[in-house]
Formats: sequence, structure tokens, C-alpha cells
Amino acid sequence: MTWTVVLVVIAVLVSLLLLIAIYDLIQRKHAILRNFPIVGHFRYLLEAVGPELRQYIVTDNNEEKPFSRDDRRWVYSTSKQQNSYFGFGTDNDLDQSRNYTIIKHSMFPLDGPADAPLHPDPSRMLPCAKVLGASHNRRFAFRPQSIVNVSGMSFGALSGAAIEALDRGCQIAGALHTTGEGGMSVHHLHGADLIWQIGTGYFGCRNEDGSFNLEQAVAQTESAPIRAIEIKLSQGAKPGLGGLLPGKKVTPEIAAIRGVPVGRDCKSPASHSAFSDVAGLIDFVEVLADATGLPVGIKAAVGQREFWTELATLMAATGRGPDFITIDGGEGGTGAAPLAFSDHVSLPFRWGFTRVYRCFAEVGITDDVVFIGSGKLGLPDSAFTAIALGCDMVNVGRTALFSIGCIQSQRCHTDRCPTGVATQNRRLSRGLDPTDKGIRCGNYLAGVRFELERLSWACGVTHPAKVTADMIEVLEDRWTAETLREMVGYEPNWGTPSQSLLDELDALFG
Repeated sequence: MTWTVVLVVIAVLVSLLLLIAIYDLIQRKHAILRNFPIVGHFRYLLEAVGPELRQYIVTDNNEEKPFSRDDRRWVYSTSKQQNSYFGFGTDNDLDQSRNYTIIKHSMFPLDGPADAPLHPDPSRMLPCAKVLGASHNRRFAFRPQSIVNVSGMSFGALSGAAIEALDRGCQIAGALHTTGEGGMSVHHLHGADLIWQIGTGYFGCRNEDGSFNLEQAVAQTESAPIRAIEIKLSQGAKPGLGGLLPGKKVTPEIAAIRGVPVGRDCKSPASHSAFSDVAGLIDFVEVLADATGLPVGIKAAVGQREFWTELATLMAATGRGPDFITIDGGEGGTGAAPLAFSDHVSLPFRWGFTRVYRCFAEVGITDDVVFIGSGKLGLPDSAFTAIALGCDMVNVGRTALFSIGCIQSQRCHTDRCPTGVATQNRRLSRGLDPTDKGIRCGNYLAGVRFELERLSWACGVTHPAKVTADMIEVLEDRWTAETLREMVGYEPNWGTPSQSLLDELDALFG
């Protein structure tokens, strides 16, 4: 082979690589390829041969944490409208499983209505059984059209492109998009109905000293499609700690939205300055609701029970208080946190939610509150179980991020997220095309609703709100099992809305 031939071969290879790099940079479907041209293809190559490689590697389809390969594969395929079925039976070892959920199907399942789609359809709604704000006569009470919605994840923690993609996805699927405590941005304004979250930093409604400003809050609700307000008390990732946005993520845009200095760490206090006890919280809720007309709720992880007992008792006695309660599990959270807090502070969702629900059931006001579950509930089986325990809706966070490109690299706190999701780095975030990823997010939300509806029909009921805690069992050792109702000690009428609310839902939606 002559040197001329060698040079021609090298030139051809270089040209080919250059063409691939150009294609990677201009295409919009894969953030990894836009941010890491050429090199990014190796990820997809390894992913393609993963099943063969895993025969010789210890990690199986269900070992990775916090979300397994099977979990992520289901979200990815659903968001892309690809085949989300799994072949050759389960690869879970059911004989050795503990705390393993089994949904008990009916021997007389339902086929669903004649017009039910055979595949997930973002235009098909699955409404909440309750009207948000109706029990307290809020002026702008409404019935959420989707029982699956997106959790609060702030612009700042996430890139503008990621927030826009989530908002577009919620608009496509008719879901609610919670803003996160970081304030309202232009990235939240792409068509979705919003739940505006107010945290301890009062971003978007704060005075110069960081205290709450009611006039700014009212103005904020009038400037955007906000349907409800959520007062954040704590979250699963770092309960009792407050929040911290590192200075490297505090860009001029974020600083302007939050009213803080550019480039300096932005800390949210651990607790609110506008109130300091349960009675004060109820007063704060009522002031916000009266001034805006909107339903107002709270979000919290669950620790000491006394707060919830007092809240339920006062609400039952006065007829005042939150219109909805979002319970976040200690296993949830998109935010970065110290290891001790993320691993050991606050109860996991099932433990925490059932304790809170019991407090309200014992005083007979569960119909007056919309219960929302949050904390690793983005897969159909976990969402279905949460609804059986008494949730009226579920919020999804990290699984929604998977739908817009997250690969669980767990670099959220470094500003070096390779997919452009959890970063303010312009070079990395430019790889995420919010229009394309928004479609995928909408497909994912529709996919969860589709599976929840099919699971309900399999159990012989027409809507997930009618699922009871008796329809689910939890496997234990030595071939024993308990129903969810037995496990958590629910009374027979706990965990589902009253029959009058279910009859109203049937009359409206069949």
C-alpha cells in the first residue's frame, strides 16, 4: 500500500468523522450526541448490546438504584412510543421477595369503553375524582383533568430547556406542572396549567429582607396560568434542611427571577418566616386563598406526627385549611442533599402517607382534601398502589426527567449534567431540544395514565379512584402475604372517595 493510498484512507475516515460530528451537532433528538459528538455513539452501542453483556456482569435488570434498568427502559420506550412490553416473563425472584406488591385482578375484568385507545393517547384524560378547592368554596376551584402530574422542580436546579420541555409535555398531556420553589420563569409559560410553589425563600413574592409579600403573590398569580398554589414545607430529598442553589448555577436570569445576587449561593431557610405553628399555617393558607381565589395546599415530607394530628383536628373543627396535601416520600427528590438527610431523614412514602391519611380519616374529612402522592411514584405499579392507599393524584419527578433525556448519571449537584437537564451550563443545555423532549414527556405522562386505567379495569373497576387497599397484597417470607388494608390498619371505608364523589365522577365521565 502506497503512502498515497494511506493518505486517501485517512482523509476519508477524517471526512466521515467530520460528517458524523456535524450531524450530531445539528440533530435535536439526542442531547448526548449534541453535547458529545461522535463519543456519544458509544453509549448507544453499549446500550444496544447490554442484554448480552449482562450475562457476564453481576448487575441485573433490577439491581441499579434509585431506578433500575427495567424502570428506565419502560419510561424511555413509553416516551418514544416504542414497544414497552417485556418478554419471557418476569425476571424478579418472587419466591424470595419481601415487601413485593401484587395487584389482585378480578375474575370478571372490564374491557373498558368501546372508544378506549389501544395505545397511550395524550389527548385521553383521566380526571381526578375530587374538585380541587370545592370543599372550601374557593372562587377558582377546578377538577384536575389528569391524575398524573409533574412535581415541583425549579428553574435553577434544572435548565431552562428542561423546564420548557416539562411544560410542553404537560400541555400536550393536559397535566399540571408544579413550578418548584425557584420562582416563575419564561420557561414555565409554554401552555401548561401551573401549580405555583411558594417555598421558604418566597421567590417571586418576597421583600428585600426575604419576608413574604402578599401583593407580589397576587400579581404573580395574575401574570401566568396558575391554577393552584402549593406552600412547600419540606421535600423528600432534604427534609428539615431548606434548599441551596450553588452560586455557579445562579445566573443573571435566575438572580432576577429570585431577587438574589448573581453568582452567590442562594439558600432557602429551613422554615417559613410568615408562620410558625399550625394555626398560623392555616391562617396563611386562608389569606392566600382569599386574596387570589385559588385553591391552596401544602407539600411536606413526613416526620413527627404531632403536626398532622393537630392540622387535621383544627381543620375538622374550623372548616378552614389546605385544599390539597402533597406528601413526599423520603426516597424521593430530585434535589442534591447530604447523605444523612437523603438516606435517613423523613419517612418513606408508604409509611409517611398512611400515617397522614389516618389522621384525616379519623376525624372524617378525607373528602375535603385532595391527597397527592410524590416520591418514586412514576411507574404504574407504584402509582397504582399510592392511589389504593388514598391518593387522589400522583406527582412524578425523576421519571419525567428520564422522559426528557436524563440517564441517571447522578451529577445533578455538579452543574455537569451530560444531558443538559440539571445544569445551567449553556453548552450542555443546548443539547436538549425542548420541543422534541416535550413530546416525549407528554407521551410518558399519557403512558402512566394508560397503564393506571388498564390496571383498574383488570381489577374490575372503571377508574383508579375506585381501587381499594384490599385489591393489593404484599408478599412476605414463607409464602405469606397481607393486603394493604391489613398491613396499614385502614378501616373498610378508608382509602377511596365517598360514594357520592364517585357517582359524580361516573355521571361526568362514565
